[in-house]
Amino acid sequence: MTTPTTRQPSHVDRSDPKDPNPDFASVDDARERLHAVGYLTDDRLATTAFLQSALGKPLLLEGPAGVGKTQLAQSVALATGRRLLRLQCYEGQDETKALYEWDYGKQLLYTQMLREKIGDIIADTVGLDAAIEKIAAQDNVFFSERFLAPRPLLEAVQSTEPVVLLVDEVDRADEALEAVLLELLAEYQVSVPEIGTFVARTTPIVILTSNNTRDLSAALKRRCLHLFLNYPDAERELAIIRSKETGLAGAVADQLVEVVRHLRTLDLRKSPSISETIDWARTLAVLGVEELSPAILADTMNVVMKYERDLALATQQIPRLLDPNTEVPESLSHGHGHGHGHGHDHDHSHDSTQDADAEGRQARADKDKPGRHDDAYYGSPTAKAAPPRAVKPGQGSRSFARGSARKRPV
Repeated sequence: MTTPTTRQPSHVDRSDPKDPNPDFASVDDARERLHAVGYLTDDRLATTAFLQSALGKPLLLEGPAGVGKTQLAQSVALATGRRLLRLQCYEGQDETKALYEWDYGKQLLYTQMLREKIGDIIADTVGLDAAIEKIAAQDNVFFSERFLAPRPLLEAVQSTEPVVLLVDEVDRADEALEAVLLELLAEYQVSVPEIGTFVARTTPIVILTSNNTRDLSAALKRRCLHLFLNYPDAERELAIIRSKETGLAGAVADQLVEVVRHLRTLDLRKSPSISETIDWARTLAVLGVEELSPAILADTMNVVMKYERDLALATQQIPRLLDPNTEVPESLSHGHGHGHGHGHDHDHSHDSTQDADAEGRQARADKDKPGRHDDAYYGSPTAKAAPPRAVKPGQGSRSFARGSARKRPV
């Protein structure tokens, strides 16, 4: 098969794809339209959303999980009326899942059709060389647009309608895929070696998210506007909870926000996200809670704590948060107070941990105590070398007697 020459697709518009009319007219317009679809922004986020629309540049959102990075892309799509395309990144992902791949089923069908029509194709040829050239001319059809299966990146470029392209958790992908993104982020185009270059017909809004599990390349960051999203302040988080109509009373919601903000200061493996805080508020509302107590928070703590170690640590802190003088109930310090009948016999109390640490330190100190061994111990400072062992005169002759047959090991 001959290699197809790279060509420019006939449908590609080489004009500048930048849209002179941004989706957001101003910072205030961006804020109001995002608020209208349920996404509450601060001034910095609203400014960034407007600048991305006005400048036509990709946006890289970095920050901990659960602060609203993915939700921002979804809200931008709703606020602007664009179609949302999502590429969920994962380890080991390659360009065939992100850019395009060939429809092998169609190619196989075409091969069968070609085999059946081979006689008709070479019927008017004279000589073997002419027949070979005629057949070879059909090879390029295998790698044409009719057999091309677009994936999210190419689909965003080929789309005739405006789209929002969400590249979610790009830090989970390998660096090879990160390199594939560079052409799209810089010029809004995608190259297919067998066909040519596809240039975006309309400028997509591209939003990339990262949870900072690894550092992204400087080349990728240079092509994007950048915004680090962190957990909102207490006032905005409370406004977010109220906007979701959780059904939780205002005073209880105030307390819950303070509890969650305190939990995020602890050494947790996973801090409560905004969406989990909303779920917690709805849980408390369903239970008809009118006032927070250590017991009710401990019973519902599993809504936001997803690891046993985090659950134990949070359970110890909540009673002291609501009332610094409150003693931790036995049901909370032993068995976590879940009431689920897990039957845990281990003790997570702070005093037990301190006692165990003290005993461990004492045991190690005893091992290092000078003079704890007598002279018979080989490591004792006063121990003397053992006298040489006496060997009887006939022992060697018995072991290596002259003429004795010895088998060589196999």
